[in-house]
Amino acid sequence: MLFITNKAINEPLALQAGRKVTFDQQNNQAGQSIYFCRRNGFDDYTEIGSTNLLEEFRLSNAEQILIYIHGFNNQMESDIFPRTETLQELFDSCQQNLVKVLPVIWPCNDQLGVIRDYFDDQDAANASAFAFSRLLEKFIAWQEKNSSDGVPPCLKRINVLAHSMGNRVLRGTLERWGQYNRNDSVPLLFRNSFLIAADIANESLERGSKGDYICQSSRFANDDLALRSSKVANDGNVINKSTTRRLGHSGAENPDQLPRNVYMVDCDEINNVYDFPKGHAYFLKDASGNPGLVFNHVLKAIQTGRVEVDNQEERSKVIYP
Repeated sequence: MLFITNKAINEPLALQAGRKVTFDQQNNQAGQSIYFCRRNGFDDYTEIGSTNLLEEFRLSNAEQILIYIHGFNNQMESDIFPRTETLQELFDSCQQNLVKVLPVIWPCNDQLGVIRDYFDDQDAANASAFAFSRLLEKFIAWQEKNSSDGVPPCLKRINVLAHSMGNRVLRGTLERWGQYNRNDSVPLLFRNSFLIAADIANESLERGSKGDYICQSSRFANDDLALRSSKVANDGNVINKSTTRRLGHSGAENPDQLPRNVYMVDCDEINNVYDFPKGHAYFLKDASGNPGLVFNHVLKAIQTGRVEVDNQEERSKVIYP
């Protein structure tokens, strides 16, 4: 499995393609160095460098790429890699060589006390945006270099699935990229952006807001709404004694102010069925191990480039069990 991360490594920072790297799981400082790696097995990682990783994706048999950005309090071996493997297995079981999943890993806390972890991880998510904006610019530069060198460009469609606080990483990454590298406008990079149980403010996708860059970069931005998600993800700034409704909890604040490429998918009827009792990670398998309803919704959007809705005018859908 290939992955990209800005987690702190125990080795020197300078790139050494082919070397073994190890990560300090207790260090949740958001580094500004990015590592392009291969997971060989449990706690066994090799740094391969950006060019090698991008070339593997360009030459792979997969038709499309799905970038997976995980949520808060997630660790590499216990949470992120197993979930990535599950996503890959589900896609392969439905259609071979449709999608290759690429996890983008930002540093999360691994301490007792979920409230403390939540706000520490918010800081790490915000800080990680600077590193990952450089990642997007690196990808564009790689495409341009291939073009000038006569190398066939990577024509694979790119999708992104951001879960929970991973949406804060995605929003900040695109905002930083637009502000510092793209003259306040980002290119149409993603075919689909799936915002699952999005732990960002519920006005984030409105025109002129911080998340407007998500809409600019996406053909479709699909907001899967977990209306009874985990307590922490719903309550926003508890420490500051203020509460901001989360996009993945209450839906968009003003749906009429959203760009036309934003679709709202209400998963309230099934989120606890798939992830009891939290109702937060509901986008994978059902209880029998088969592709779940939300996964099938994501799959169909990737396959067809169209979002299935109940109400085209309101651009909304409810997923029922």
